[in-house]
Amino acid sequence: MNQYSNDPHAEAPAPAWRWRTQLAAAVCLAALSACGGGASDATPSTPATPSPQPTPTPAPPLDSGAVYGNLRGASLGAGASLNGALPFPASNAWNTDISGSPVDPNSNALIASIGLTRGLHPDFGAGLYEGAPIGIPYVVVASTQPKVAITFTDYGDESDPGPYPVPANAPIEGQQANGSAFGGDRHVLVIDRDANRLYEIGNAYPQGNGSWQASGGAVFHLDSNTVRPGGQPGWTSADAAGLPIFPGLVRYDEAASGVIRHALRFTVSTTRRAYVPPATHWASSNTSPNVPPMGMRVRLKAGFVIPASFSTESKAILQSMKTYGMFVADNGSNWFVSGAPDERWNNERLLSELGSVKGADFEVVRMDGLIAP
Repeated sequence: MNQYSNDPHAEAPAPAWRWRTQLAAAVCLAALSACGGGASDATPSTPATPSPQPTPTPAPPLDSGAVYGNLRGASLGAGASLNGALPFPASNAWNTDISGSPVDPNSNALIASIGLTRGLHPDFGAGLYEGAPIGIPYVVVASTQPKVAITFTDYGDESDPGPYPVPANAPIEGQQANGSAFGGDRHVLVIDRDANRLYEIGNAYPQGNGSWQASGGAVFHLDSNTVRPGGQPGWTSADAAGLPIFPGLVRYDEAASGVIRHALRFTVSTTRRAYVPPATHWASSNTSPNVPPMGMRVRLKAGFVIPASFSTESKAILQSMKTYGMFVADNGSNWFVSGAPDERWNNERLLSELGSVKGADFEVVRMDGLIAP
């Protein structure tokens, strides 16, 4: 869903509420002052010097403790652990090892459009920014959670009808700790662990009678490769690309375990009027072949060496970018990586370590099945 305009094809500005340069400037090390990026990517910055003879973290085997497509062992509550479970079957695009897949012929131009010298930026963390938790929250419920009516506004004709099992106190992206709210996409993500269903709505507002109002919503089947049976090609979701949001979030419990076994989600400032599966929707009028379509997947180059001095969390995040890559999911700031808020994140280390990884360290996985409406 394009949350910034009533025109679902319009290019969106980067939302002002996102965790950005003020916090980055306060905590980035002097040697990494480029981690927040700038308007120009023409002048290379000096990268951090890694520890001598660092050793890359090996890719984890796909069957090493992972439970695919069955979330019944997940804990309950806001930000709850999935306890090793992953949405969708092992063969799903989100869970596929693409480290050996071909490079897209136009990779260089596409990466350059996002920024060669701009660093990764974690759009998640601990604490508050402008009064709200940093990242996209979620809540895990049981099948006993009552389903409530959802009134859809802008994208009702592309939404899966309710009711949805959204608690009255479900965390809302951008919701301030004191209960008020400000700007942003106002996503609400609800996982019914017993039914293996994911419910996502955007621009969500609770109503006094227990129901919710939202711009649009989608229901995803976490136990099937028919991810959204009620959807159609060309439809949006609570995300501009028509993708589910939750599977691409960086979550602390996974990162701290040292292994993230799925692709991640990130944003770019300029996208194309096109999409590539598993995306189903576009959010731009730009037709240039040198800017990313929704659903484009990038990965860290095989030759990139993850510094041994990095934290366990950063090494897990970067290894996942090597093995599974990242999908372009929405319009926003370049190289902003999506994740869930958690008080255990070390914001300073995330900013400095991920910020030292530049756009030039990535390449585009070959895009098959590109759709240009």
